[in-house]
Amino acid sequence: MQNGFGSIVSILVKGDQQNALQFASKLNIFKHATSLGGVESLIEHRRSVEGEHPVSPENLLRLAIGIEHIDDLIEDLNQALA
Repeated sequence: MQNGFGSIVSILVKGDQQNALQFASKLNIFKHATSLGGVESLIEHRRSVEGEHPVSPENLLRLAIGIEHIDDLIEDLNQALA
């Protein structure tokens, strides 16, 4: 179990922006956010919020790991991948 401050994890989903957004939409515990601050676990598709000249890969998702139990977060990620 993590102690102290939270973590941010970046992942590249296999495929394109549509694949990344589809994966993110299947998550139940991770809440969609444009800010990664808070105590809850959050997910952000960075390219969607970068404006007119995005620089992030289209399949990049950033996860802010919150206070939920790690087993619940792993289960949520696994069910979204299934």
